[in-house]
Amino acid sequence: MCRRSGLEKKRRCGWLPVDADAGSITVWARGRVSLESCPTSFITAESIALLEEFHTWKLFGASNVYDLAARLVDAIFILENELRMEGNDGQK
Repeated sequence: MCRRSGLEKKRRCGWLPVDADAGSITVWARGRVSLESCPTSFITAESIALLEEFHTWKLFGASNVYDLAARLVDAIFILENELRMEGNDGQK
């Protein structure tokens, strides 16, 4: 979509070579996180799979964590923690 619209340089897509003259420009921000290049460039098939596993875990409840891969347990922990922190920010 960015390429069709000619926005890949403006949004600083991650697949473009780094332009030293461009300086530091925030192109995406949410809460306490900000990026100087488009986050879509860094989403992988594994990232999507981990998000889907997390969503399934949230819908159907936790299974025995000892039966899950360590990478999945780590992803679930991080995503759950971020979700709780975002919820807490909304209550302030």
